[in-house]
Amino acid sequence: MTQRSIVEIMPAVDTQDGAGVRLQRALGARPGARLDPLLMLDAFSSDNPDDYIAGFPAHPHRGFETVTYILDGHMLHEDHLGNRGDLVAGGVQWMTAGRGIIHSEMPQQTEGRLRGFQLWINLPAREKMKPAGYRDIAPEEIPCIELAQGGRIKVIAGHLELQDMRVTGPIAGGATEPLYLDVSLPPQSGLTLPVPAGHNLLMYVFEGSLLLGDRTVPTATAVVLGEGDEVALLTRDSAARCLLIGGKPLHEPVVQYGPFVMNTRQELEQAVHDYQTGRLTA
Repeated sequence: MTQRSIVEIMPAVDTQDGAGVRLQRALGARPGARLDPLLMLDAFSSDNPDDYIAGFPAHPHRGFETVTYILDGHMLHEDHLGNRGDLVAGGVQWMTAGRGIIHSEMPQQTEGRLRGFQLWINLPAREKMKPAGYRDIAPEEIPCIELAQGGRIKVIAGHLELQDMRVTGPIAGGATEPLYLDVSLPPQSGLTLPVPAGHNLLMYVFEGSLLLGDRTVPTATAVVLGEGDEVALLTRDSAARCLLIGGKPLHEPVVQYGPFVMNTRQELEQAVHDYQTGRLTA
């Protein structure tokens, strides 16, 4: 077994999106800052409604998938296909934009904390124009592994072989074979996780700090991990929590303009034209 080490450390960048939602961009903060097939990872967390109440009104997507994971709060998703989903704490919305979708994500609370993440995963060229799809994943559908030393792992996507068992998340397979784990560890503990050797892998720490090798990764920090088939995590005097996200690289060109992600400039211009003329979802 070969342990993965840190290749790059990326503190999350404060920004705004939607109609003014304040968030931290952990991946994709600048053009070209991607990790094939991962395009973007945003984290949002606030007790102030002014930071999130305007939400994400109707907007388009083409050519990739979005994964919204809510830890605290309540959001409503609606799209042009007639889908309407209640995204509650602990739940996930997995949306495949394909050839085109127009949707909104709006907070359903006027006070309290809204906390969660949105991940963008690229689609291969052969799937960019497939019909849009949508799935609401309830909290009880997500397997949770309770660790012997305390802590837990939620398997949102992919497979995890641990403690003599194989656990599969509600999303598995597909062109990028995504892995999406929510890992919580108590103080003074360690955990070694097997991961797919051929995947690109990103870790994002959002509570406490983690020791990976001889380097400490603080809160609100993403790290790109090098090659290997396992990840060893350690905590010191405080508990920690992180996302471990990966995917099988596509090795295809990426041409992006906002919510459109295609393979060529011509395809991108076509996507913008289709949206402007009302044919994005036709």
